Amino acid sequence: MTHNDSRLASLDCLAGIVILAGGASNRMGAPKATLTLPSGERLLDYHVRHALDLNAPIFIADNGRGFRSNLAFSGQQSQFAVVYIADYGSGDAVCASAEIKNGGALVAIESGLQQLQGIEKQDFQKSDTSTNNSLSWVMVISCDSLIPATDLWQKLQPSMLQVKNNGSTKTKVICLTDEQHLYPLLGLYQLSVEPALKAYIDSGQRRVMTFIKPLMQTVPLSPRWQPLTNFNTPVEFERACLGLNDS
Repeated sequence: MTHNDSRLASLDCLAGIVILAGGASNRMGAPKATLTLPSGERLLDYHVRHALDLNAPIFIADNGRGFRSNLAFSGQQSQFAVVYIADYGSGDAVCASAEIKNGGALVAIESGLQQLQGIEKQDFQKSDTSTNNSLSWVMVISCDSLIPATDLWQKLQPSMLQVKNNGSTKTKVICLTDEQHLYPLLGLYQLSVEPALKAYIDSGQRRVMTFIKPLMQTVPLSPRWQPLTNFNTPVEFERACLGLNDS
């Protein structure tokens, strides 16, 4: 198998991309998705533009904030639309409180997983082959990072292929890490983890680390990406923009 054939085979395992754009951003003073890069491009459009290059369904989880990407209906070539999704449980009466409305990243990821499971089932019904969720992964990328979706996929997909080739049933999440932090919102989530995540959320749990630790495999964060991640204040965002120019 050539390098290009291997890349295409690995792309077949990418079911879709979920862009997390619904954080409160209290310390930033403005929603991170609407921040403007030095190029004049909004952060949400930056992530959508790079995600489109992966030619997979893109879901924007903005916690009902009404953010819209200027690239969603642009001329950029892609067979997939950009879809805006509500957090899992956001329409339930029991979830009407502010605490649940801002339920964190997992409810957004769960919504994306459910959407993509529906797509997989439709594809299965149209084909003569069986579907296998253990072979499909969802990329999660948050708006507190400037790492392009294409670069994140290139970094994580060797570990995904290793899990696939080894037939591992334990690893359901692959994410970046460094000496100080784990980055669960810059990672791959196996589509088959959806029922377990739903049960976890339905039990009232929201802690990301508690859920993923028994299921995860980590990939070292590239040193050149260090300034590009986890910005929460205007100063940190400015530093990230400088790091983007240097990467």
